[in-house]
Amino acid sequence: MKKIIALSLVVLFASCKKEERVKTDADFESYKKNFVDNLWKLNPGWASNVGFHKYDSVLVVPNAEYSKKLVDFVQANLDSLETYSIDNLSDNNKTDFYMIKNYAEGTVFSINELKSDTWNPSEYNVCGAFAEILNGSYDTLETRLKNFGTKMDNIPAYYEAAKANIKNPTIEHTQLAIDQNLGGISVFESDLKASLDKSKLSESEKTAILSKAQKSVAAIKSYADWLQKLENKTPKSFRLGKELYAKKFDFDIQSSYSADEIYQKAINHKKELHEKMFVLADKLWSKYMGSAPKPTDKLQVIRQVIDKISLQHTSPDKFQSEIEKQIPELTAYVKAKNLLYIDPSKPLVVRKEPDYMAGVAGASISSPGPYDKNANTYYNVGSMSGWDAERSESYLREYNDYILQILNIHEAVPGHYTQLVYSNQSPSIIKSILGNGAMVEGWAVYTERMMLESGYKNSDEMWLMYYKWNLRTTCNTILDYSVHTKDMSKEEAISLLTNEAFQQQAEADGKWKRATLSQVQLCSYFTGYTEIYEFRETLKKKDGDQFDLKKFHETFLSYGSAPVKYIKELMLDKK
Repeated sequence: MKKIIALSLVVLFASCKKEERVKTDADFESYKKNFVDNLWKLNPGWASNVGFHKYDSVLVVPNAEYSKKLVDFVQANLDSLETYSIDNLSDNNKTDFYMIKNYAEGTVFSINELKSDTWNPSEYNVCGAFAEILNGSYDTLETRLKNFGTKMDNIPAYYEAAKANIKNPTIEHTQLAIDQNLGGISVFESDLKASLDKSKLSESEKTAILSKAQKSVAAIKSYADWLQKLENKTPKSFRLGKELYAKKFDFDIQSSYSADEIYQKAINHKKELHEKMFVLADKLWSKYMGSAPKPTDKLQVIRQVIDKISLQHTSPDKFQSEIEKQIPELTAYVKAKNLLYIDPSKPLVVRKEPDYMAGVAGASISSPGPYDKNANTYYNVGSMSGWDAERSESYLREYNDYILQILNIHEAVPGHYTQLVYSNQSPSIIKSILGNGAMVEGWAVYTERMMLESGYKNSDEMWLMYYKWNLRTTCNTILDYSVHTKDMSKEEAISLLTNEAFQQQAEADGKWKRATLSQVQLCSYFTGYTEIYEFRETLKKKDGDQFDLKKFHETFLSYGSAPVKYIKELMLDKK
């Protein structure tokens, strides 16, 4: 009798467990909605950044209590995901399942293992979030300014929490935090005053907001001053080490390749690019070098021809206007060649890079989120203001007349700007808000080669400069991996970038700085590009004459900013 009861209980328990897992696509859609709602409550700044403005007046104080809430949230979601059988989900939801799981596990890793909140003071900076409120067009200026005012209430507590969290920061991130926070103070002074002057708020409301702004500026200056005076006898190394790097690579990149594998691919690709570049440089030698004796070292042949071609460049005062001029030209070319549909209703605005963003990259895209699809996309251009003539010349040779066009392909059309417009149209909000950086960067790098393959400005010079630019993408991976896992020195890094990637000194110095301030992100370009290009070539071989390039591009982008390995699976399932 006891055996029968026990058996019955086992069967009943198994039945319940089985029933728990039989959840439908509709259940998962409801789950996703709940996940996103709670995600924004915990991350109001992130929400604002993607165009969800319900919590614009909230500034989270990054203390221990908040970290616990975040860990509890992601752990609860990992538990929820366990109740779904992946086989019961649609292709779209399978991808979303994996992306939510990766986000949750990656958050646990960041808080419990990476712990960058203790050693990276530049993670604490309110200036960008407040600047977005002033620059937005999603609501009336008065409503945005009121949110701005309420949000400022927590700024002093925010920076006090930051001080409490920081233990033994890296020297490099400490300096970045000081520079960026002090650089962003203008948001609370001249920028805020200009917006208040334009607004219809009462004088008493304006006075109250300006009073809070003074306290906010004091808190920011106090934080920077605290960092400058911090007694830090054992600063943490900016290098992650092999184990942490491999884990961060897996969470951030979500590739079908490991960090070790992509590093080896980059080493091999560098060799292939050198061979192709020598053929072109050898061909162009007499055109640019006349009867000058040709070096026996192939890399020197390439270097000298590149240096000569790089003298063709714009001036510092025309750098931004030259970029602005090229955008419509690229758009017209893509349309004429029928490479991809580009929505003309989505505005792209070229602007000087804001001060609070300065110090990491010279050009970038700030895209509106999926909730604010019609807002401006900003092409942020680094300024050479205050640079001496030598530094400006070095920078302009790097971004010469040929490479500037490739940069615009990458950042704007049909690169980042175009892809992110498509991403905002994705049927899944998850693929937009949890977008995969390697897919986003990989697409931009892929389009550089695709445009040249289609005949864009076809010449030996353009191809040589493209290979130089692609070598930069390739060496980003070699640099990042070597710096963080192989203790590459600054001297070795600069040698790689100048002697083997043919970069100007100013660019090499900037890239070294970036490698010390970021981890893994520099691998996203080459990894994503490699996976996209390999996938396209596989489909071309498979489809033969039936392969349609425009259809491939539009189908690929229709899946949003999902990892390439998942887009590949979904597209192959449709074949």
